[in-house]
Amino acid sequence: MIAHESARGHVSGFALYTDDLAARFPGTLHAWPVVAPSAHGIVLSLDFDAALAEPGVSTILTADDVPGEGNCGVSRRDEPLFPSEFRYHQQPLVWVLGETLDAARRGAARVGVVSESRPAVLTIEQAIARESFFGPPISLRRGNAASALACSPHRIGGEIAMGGQEHFYLETQNALAWIDETGGIRAHSSTQHPSETQEIIARVLGLPRHMVGVECLRMGGAFGGKESQASLWAAVAALGAWKTKRPVRVRLSRALDMALTGKRHPFFARFEAGFDDDGHILALRAALYSDGGWSLDLSEPVMGRALFHLDNCYFLPALEATGLICRTNKTSQTAFRGFGGPQGMLVIEDILDRIARSLSLPTDQVRERNFYTEGQTTHYGQTVKDAGRISTIWRTLKSCSRFVERRAAIDQYNANSAHTKRGLAITPVKFGISFTATWYNQGGAFVLVYRDGSVQVNHGGTEMGQGLYTKIRQIAAVHLGVTANKIRVMPARTDKVPNTSASAASASTDLNGAAVADACSQILERLRPVAAKLLGCSPEDVRFADSTVFSGAAGNPVIPFSQLTEVAYRARVPLFAQGYYCTPEIHYDPQTGQGKPFHYFAYGAAVAEMEVDGFTGQYSYRRIDILQDVGDSIAPLIDRGQIEGGILQGAGWLTLEELLWDENGRLVTGGASTYKVPSWSEIPEVFEVNFLERATEPSVILGSKAVGEPPLMLGISVREALRDAIAAFGGGGVVAVDSPLTPERVFWAVERARAGPVSPVEQPLGAARA
Repeated sequence: MIAHESARGHVSGFALYTDDLAARFPGTLHAWPVVAPSAHGIVLSLDFDAALAEPGVSTILTADDVPGEGNCGVSRRDEPLFPSEFRYHQQPLVWVLGETLDAARRGAARVGVVSESRPAVLTIEQAIARESFFGPPISLRRGNAASALACSPHRIGGEIAMGGQEHFYLETQNALAWIDETGGIRAHSSTQHPSETQEIIARVLGLPRHMVGVECLRMGGAFGGKESQASLWAAVAALGAWKTKRPVRVRLSRALDMALTGKRHPFFARFEAGFDDDGHILALRAALYSDGGWSLDLSEPVMGRALFHLDNCYFLPALEATGLICRTNKTSQTAFRGFGGPQGMLVIEDILDRIARSLSLPTDQVRERNFYTEGQTTHYGQTVKDAGRISTIWRTLKSCSRFVERRAAIDQYNANSAHTKRGLAITPVKFGISFTATWYNQGGAFVLVYRDGSVQVNHGGTEMGQGLYTKIRQIAAVHLGVTANKIRVMPARTDKVPNTSASAASASTDLNGAAVADACSQILERLRPVAAKLLGCSPEDVRFADSTVFSGAAGNPVIPFSQLTEVAYRARVPLFAQGYYCTPEIHYDPQTGQGKPFHYFAYGAAVAEMEVDGFTGQYSYRRIDILQDVGDSIAPLIDRGQIEGGILQGAGWLTLEELLWDENGRLVTGGASTYKVPSWSEIPEVFEVNFLERATEPSVILGSKAVGEPPLMLGISVREALRDAIAAFGGGGVVAVDSPLTPERVFWAVERARAGPVSPVEQPLGAARA
C-alpha cells in the first residue's frame, strides 16, 4: 500500500504551510481588516488618525493605494477590494498593516467608521419576496413536464430547504507576498488555484502576469473554499508589499475566517412530481433557489451542477427544472466539495422517499425501479455510460451489507421499542467528472530527469491533503519505470507550469496525472535509442522497471536507470519535457441545455443504519457500508481515506452543521463552540468500505476514477436512515424534513410523526419546513 507522500511530515509537525514561511522574511508586516458594522450600508467617512498614532502601526491600505483595478471578482467584477458600499456583516473596508499582528489589530480597532445602514436581505425567502436575484433563471428541460404531470396517476408536491456548510479547513486563509529583486511580486498563497490568484494580484497591481509569481506549498484543507476566495487575501498582501516595499502577511483567525469567507450554498426547492402505482417517476417540475450571498462568485456553475445532478441515478422522462441564485447580504457563497451536486441530488432523493411512503412501498425498491439503464440519456442529452454499474453496485452492496436481513431485524426492534427507533437506508450516487466550464479541462506538467536518475515533477495541481501529489508521484514512477523514492513532486508554481486550472471538480489526478504521463513518455522515447545501444537490442525491446533498464529478450544485461541517464546526457539527449492533456469529447451548449459536459460518471452507494432517541432527538451511528466505483485505484489507501472522510463530511452537512445568522446579518455560529463538525462520536460502530471490482475506466490515467467529491453525496444515506427512524415513531405516511437534521429538528419531526401522517397530495407547499 502506498502511504501519503507527506504523512510523516503531517504527524511529526515538519510539514510546512504558507504561514510557517513568514519566519524566513525579516521585517514582515502583518495585516488586519477594518470591518463593516452591519450587513448592508454606505461608508460615509473613515478616520485614520487614532489608528496611525497607535504604536507599531505602519500604514493603512485604502482604495487610493491601488495602482491597477481594485476588484477581486471572479465571474463578474463585483467584489471591490475597498468597498464604499458594504454588503455583508464584517466585510473588510480597509486594511491596517502593523509591525506585529497585535499592533495591526489594535490599529484596526481605532479606525473611526461612520456609515449609514441600508435594508438587508438575509434569507432565501426574503430574496424571493423581493425578487433579489443574480440574473435570469437557469433552465433544463426534457419532454413536456406539464402534460406528463397532468396524465400521471399520482402527484405529490412539496418543499425542501437545506442549509449551507462551513469549510472548516484546519489552516485558515492566508498569504505572504514580497517584491523580488526584479521588481515583480512573489506570493505564497494557500490557494487551490494559483493561476487565478496570480491573475487577481496582477489585476490589482496593474501588472502583466509574468511579473507575478504565485506558489502553493501545500494547504491544510480547502474543500473548495480556497478555489476562488483565496485570491482576495493574496491581493491584500501583494498590495501591502507593493506600497511598503516590505513582505506582508495576511492570516485570518478562525473567527474572522468564518465571518468573512463563503460557505456551501444553502438551497430551497419547490417541486411537483407525477408517478405511477409502482413508484416510477413520470414527470418532475422543480424550482431551485440558492443563496448566493453578496456577490456572484461561482454561484452560476454551482447552480448549473445542481440542475445537472437533479436526476442522480434516476431516469426522468419529463422534466422542467429552473434555478435562481438569490442575492443576499451574507458572505459570498462559493465552491464546496460537490459543487451543487449534493443539493440537486438531495432534492430527488427526498422526492423518491415521499413517493415510496405515499404508496406504502419500500424506499429501496422505489429507488431501484427508477435507475438508469444502458443506453438511456440524461435530461441534458448525455448518454449514461456504464449505467449498468448502478444496479451492480446496488445489488452487491445490499448483499454484502445483509440489507434484507437487517431490515427485518430493525422492523422487529422498532416494534418492541417505544422510545428508541432504528432506521436503515440505502442511497446511490452518480457524479459527473469534469469542469462544467470546458476550458478548465486541461492540465500541464514539466518533468526533469537529472544525470543521477532522480526525477523532479512539476504540475498544475495543488495539494490540500487529498493525496494528489501521492498519486502524481506514483504515475510518474509507473511511466518512467523508476521507484517512487526517485521522484520528487514539487509545489505548484505559476512560473513552472502556467495557466493552470483549479485543483477542483475531482479532476486533478485525471488532468495533471495525464499531463505528467505525457511528459514522461516523451522522455522515455528519447531514452530508448540510447538504451538500445547499451543493451544491444532494438529500441522496441527496451523495458524500464524498478529503476533499471533491460531488454525484453532473455539473457540480456540489466543496467541502472541512473547509468542510462548519464550516458544520455553525454550524448546530448534532453532529459526534460513539457506534458499536456485536455479532456476529449466534452461539450455543452447552455442555450439548448444539451451536450456532454462530463467525461464520465463516478458511481457509488451507501447503506446507513441510525438509532434515534424519541425523548431528545439525539441519534447515534450504528453502521455504514459503502461500495464505491474508483476504477483501478492508483493509491487505495488515499482513496479509502477520501471515501471515509467524504461520507462523514456529507453527513455533517445534513445533520450537525448548522449555519445561523441573526437579524443583523451577523454569523452567530462563528466558532467551534457553536458550529458542530463531525468528530469521533460520528464514527459508526461498523464502518465497511469496499471498491467495485473490475471497474477499469480506459479513458482515464491508469484506469482510475475520481474519488474526491463523489463520496460526499453518500452522506445522504445517513439523512434517509434518520428519516426512516423518524417514520417508525408514527403510523406511516410522508416524513417531510429540512436539513440539517439536528437533534432539535429530529425531535420535532418525531413529534409530528407521532401526531399522524399528512396526505402527500394535500400537503401544503410550506409543510416541509421544520
